[in-house]
Amino acid sequence: MAFLITFVVFFAVAIGISLVGMRMWVRPKEAIERVTNAGVHVPERVPSHPSLVFHDLIKKLGTVLPTSPKDVTVMRRRLIRAGIKGENALRILYGCKVFFGVAMPVAMSLLVANSESDSSNKILAILASAAAGFFGPNEYVKIKSQKRQKEIQRGLANGLDLLVVCVESGLGLDQAIMQVAKELEHAHREIAEEFTMVNLELKAGKRRVEALRNLAERTSVDDLKKLVAVLIQADRFGTGIAQSLRAHADYMRVQARQIAEEKAAKLGVKLIFPIFFCILPSLFVVTVGPMAFKIMRELLPMMNSI
Repeated sequence: MAFLITFVVFFAVAIGISLVGMRMWVRPKEAIERVTNAGVHVPERVPSHPSLVFHDLIKKLGTVLPTSPKDVTVMRRRLIRAGIKGENALRILYGCKVFFGVAMPVAMSLLVANSESDSSNKILAILASAAAGFFGPNEYVKIKSQKRQKEIQRGLANGLDLLVVCVESGLGLDQAIMQVAKELEHAHREIAEEFTMVNLELKAGKRRVEALRNLAERTSVDDLKKLVAVLIQADRFGTGIAQSLRAHADYMRVQARQIAEEKAAKLGVKLIFPIFFCILPSLFVVTVGPMAFKIMRELLPMMNSI
């Protein structure tokens, strides 16, 4: 009897909770209206996040700075080399130049307002902060592009070896580039992105020579330019791509070995200054220090007594 009462109570509570849930949370009528697009109410104003407001402000400030078409082309090329390929990247860059070019002098003027320095020094500090705020975004893009070029240079050797393996296994050059982009997606993301862009350009209908030249122009890496020149030559003169890639891979290994040997030869000269200024003083303290202390403690009193 107790078991039956427990079962009835449990069943009633479960049905009650299910009904409340269907009524308050599931709301099938609203789900049907959402699917059929009936009774959809669009709010007049969607609240925006403060970061998005700042982003929109930077984009609007980017339209204030007057630029020439030549400068726009140069800066867009630098942004692409830095891996910044957004539609509004150039506008955001110019907006950052305007924002920091105004905000940093204002902040510096507030900092030096109560200082006791000369007025000329204050003016120089404000002008230096204005120059740093205006030209700082350009330096950031330059540093980021150099870092990206180093990453591409680092991953090019592995990418070339995979390309040689794929071509020698029977794949065409386009399929080999696609396969290398998939394999290097996590290990070397930058070179994988560039090879993916080449695949997209080829799918869009561009000629292989043009896509490879765009690759060399986007990255501006010397070794990648040499690889592109080898591929274009092999495609133009009809030579074996696998053989050309194998020869170029051997050349890159020899070049990497020579660069490593050159750095190793320069290491001895570069170690002179750390040894002279950091290691030798500590050695003098350890070796000569106890003797000097003993001389000062025992010999000097004897000399004074004489």
